[in-house]
Amino acid sequence: MTRKSWTDAQRLREEIALAAARLIAEEGADYASAKRKAAKQVTGEARIAGELLPDNDQIEAEVREYVQTFLSDTQPDELAHLRRVALTVMTELARYRPYITGAVYNGTATALSDIYLQAFCDNPKEVAIDLLNRGIDYEVSESRHFNGRGMVETLSFLWRERGHRGEPAGVHLSLYSTDDMRGALKATDGNGRAVRTDADGLRALMDEAHALAPAHRH
Repeated sequence: MTRKSWTDAQRLREEIALAAARLIAEEGADYASAKRKAAKQVTGEARIAGELLPDNDQIEAEVREYVQTFLSDTQPDELAHLRRVALTVMTELARYRPYITGAVYNGTATALSDIYLQAFCDNPKEVAIDLLNRGIDYEVSESRHFNGRGMVETLSFLWRERGHRGEPAGVHLSLYSTDDMRGALKATDGNGRAVRTDADGLRALMDEAHALAPAHRH
């Protein structure tokens, strides 16, 4: 395919954001891979200039709209389940100061979404030992540091909510040092909202969603 010169950058970003939102909502893709796949779907090109890509806030807005339009009957219960699992994990690992971020935190998660947690502790290796002592098998990978500089170790594992018969939830726990805490708590998204919260913040979100639920359920 011949390389195009995209003159309407805003229109292109909107198309990519919409395609990415569909991948995130329907396939559980993470934002980075969804953005890459969507860009290729829309343009037919393996790589395009960064300024032609939508930012995560724009994609999140499209995910919200997609979920409300096509998944409103099932998504609230799926989100509530994932938040319960996340709160259980955070409570169990409270000594490592876990924070939640991503779709389960911001409310756009579906049944296929994973839970993204970040732990802040003096000795991140203790977390891995703790999981092993609990009989939890995990895979080790790296995730980009939230400040964009370098990588951090990430432990990925499955966690089943007690009494839940469905599939266990996927959890990705990124390990940060205590020194990273200050920068983490200051970070906000394009709407001025904190990009992560602790267990108390998650409980407040769950209480708020529960209080609003009767008005939105059939």
